[in-house]
Amino acid sequence: MSKVTLSERAPCPCGSDSPYVQCCGVWHTGDAQGLHSPTPEALMRSRYSAYVLGQLEYLLATWHPSTAPGDLELSPVKWLGLEVRNAQASADAGVVEFVARYRDGGRGVRLHETSRFVREDGRWLYIDGVIDED
Repeated sequence: MSKVTLSERAPCPCGSDSPYVQCCGVWHTGDAQGLHSPTPEALMRSRYSAYVLGQLEYLLATWHPSTAPGDLELSPVKWLGLEVRNAQASADAGVVEFVARYRDGGRGVRLHETSRFVREDGRWLYIDGVIDED
């Protein structure tokens, strides 16, 4: 999957009411400069947007080293939307439950996942997720 670029006023893929450049784009461009998502939910939303936009480097950079794949390849799916159902953070641990919808080969799919996050050195990282079969 190749990278997708958005215009400055394009809505953010994560489903917020903000333009991409004022939402997940801040974390995508700021990550290399030490500007990181402030909450597990913000990180999860920015990771969803990174999947939509084909930003492999960001996905790998925000994955905890203990669980990150050595390499990542994205399937050619069409992402349709994100619903955050629950987000919690306590000290340096966080959990986000979400449903991401996408189309794969003409078939609609719902990914219902509860993801775990950890904060290390002031930076939230994705650990793993449990896919809920509903």
